[in-house]
Amino acid sequence: MTATTTSARSDLSELGRSETALRTFLHGLPGVDQVGAEQRAAQLGTRSIKTTAKAQAIDLAIRMVDLTTLEGADTPGKVRALAAKALRPDPADPSCPHVGAVCVYPAMVPYVAEVLRGSGVHLASVATAFPSGQAPLEVKLADTRAAVEAGADEIDMVINRGAFLAGRYQEVYDEIVAIKEACGSADGGRQGRPAAHLKVILETGELATYDNVRRASWLAMLAGGDFIKTSTGKVPVAATLPVTLVMLEAVRDFRAATGRQVGVKPAGGIKTTKDAIRYLVMVNETVGADWLDPDWFRFGASSLLNDLLMQRTKLTTGVYSGPDYFTLD
Repeated sequence: MTATTTSARSDLSELGRSETALRTFLHGLPGVDQVGAEQRAAQLGTRSIKTTAKAQAIDLAIRMVDLTTLEGADTPGKVRALAAKALRPDPADPSCPHVGAVCVYPAMVPYVAEVLRGSGVHLASVATAFPSGQAPLEVKLADTRAAVEAGADEIDMVINRGAFLAGRYQEVYDEIVAIKEACGSADGGRQGRPAAHLKVILETGELATYDNVRRASWLAMLAGGDFIKTSTGKVPVAATLPVTLVMLEAVRDFRAATGRQVGVKPAGGIKTTKDAIRYLVMVNETVGADWLDPDWFRFGASSLLNDLLMQRTKLTTGVYSGPDYFTLD
């Protein structure tokens, strides 16, 4: 490591100490070429993946799914059934991989934990007054700690978009730092277990510009986020290819500057195998194979899994199963 690199990393670590320093850094990031980003995303979306490569892509996409239910009508029975599906997405085919995680509200975490314990499937929970993020910090911290104590090993938090859009970057930064601390630590914060990973939801549909998406991505990473996530799925505009491209470029540049790798999770509106493969192509072309792993890229989805399973069955058997062949989530 060169002295210049060490100095640059040290400078970045100091940014959170000052509102002025954060503002200067975030507004000093290169602007996003809107036309270029949208054209690049559209171009990557036309790539065709066939036969063996397609089968591999489908299995990888299944492993990257955060199987999600975030409804007011969720019940213990419903989330237990979802967790069982996460473990065996296709009960008729034991070669089908399990998903990356199950994502539920904090109150549902104990029921999912019963099913997933020891399986290797992660248990994610939304927190911090999801989806609005409009609650006092004390409430958000309590929300996070409750989910972690109940067994969640991943927390999906939402940033305060009102504070971010008003330019109160220090407030947003400090909140992410506090939530990260509430996720626990390897030295006893989770009774000796590793800290829960923190996914920071930017709610890109409310950020209005790609420049804001880039700034919010860097802010979340500087504050310690392990993943940056596009959306809650609760606003009309959720994940898009151009927005995800901007976020992928941000994590690429962040690793180059700091040496720390951060994951990306597009969520909301990704429903088909064709959609998922477009995202995988974009990941490979933008940040490379290091991110083509469930540890570094996830899909926040519910209906996507069934389409992946239908396409997988078609490739392996030659027969296309209808949508009612698999359980509805």
